[in-house]
Amino acid sequence: MIEIAIFSDIHGNLPALKVVVKDIEQRGIDQMYCLGDLVDFAPWGNEVIECIRDLKIPCLLGNHDERLAFNNPIIPIPHHDAEETMQRTKAINHSKDTITEANKKWMSQLPYTIELRYKIKDTFRKVLLVHASTRSNDEYIHVGHDSKDLEGMLTLSGADVIVMGHTHIAYQKEILLGGNDKRLLLNDGSVGRSREADRLASYAILRISEQGITAEIVKLEYPVQEVADAIFKSDIPDFYGNFLLNGNVTV
Repeated sequence: MIEIAIFSDIHGNLPALKVVVKDIEQRGIDQMYCLGDLVDFAPWGNEVIECIRDLKIPCLLGNHDERLAFNNPIIPIPHHDAEETMQRTKAINHSKDTITEANKKWMSQLPYTIELRYKIKDTFRKVLLVHASTRSNDEYIHVGHDSKDLEGMLTLSGADVIVMGHTHIAYQKEILLGGNDKRLLLNDGSVGRSREADRLASYAILRISEQGITAEIVKLEYPVQEVADAIFKSDIPDFYGNFLLNGNVTV
């Protein structure tokens, strides 16, 4: 059996990343992949990038990474109110000012997708890693997304599994394309800025065997108060520390 660990959306939260990596290592899983969004909203953007680099973890270019790497403009998100739009702008500008040029250059060279092919006896299994969707690194694909569109993405990609992040909400969804052709859509949630009520760090494990492909979503506690306090002491708006502490808020 082949085991793969996949995580994403760290958003500068180094303590949460350390907890996730330690758990993966303790499970003896050698293959780790990151789906991007290393930066913004917590104070350790450079340290997170350097951790991923030092561990040589293959990583995708998330939409937040792309904005910093290429100095793209900050475009407001339609579902954010004026207050959050202002706080988001301050937080992203903080990253633009503090992420080193060397780390920006490294992010600028990250791929948008990673395709993995494994041979199990006489059968090939294809796993496609994306940040948000097969079309874009900033499209939101929630669990209730249009089924026909999901079927189309899986058919066009030829993947047995598409793994994504971006929404900060973990889920797995089986898609039946016809007959016994079952495919899997998997969201690994978020390491450092979960939008789920429990605010736990999450990642996904894929297990590939002769019997097929299964997925597990792992959730872990990390020192949230420590992270929030570090945000409060930094120039990042307190909004993002309060977000982590207030699990009943689903921004």
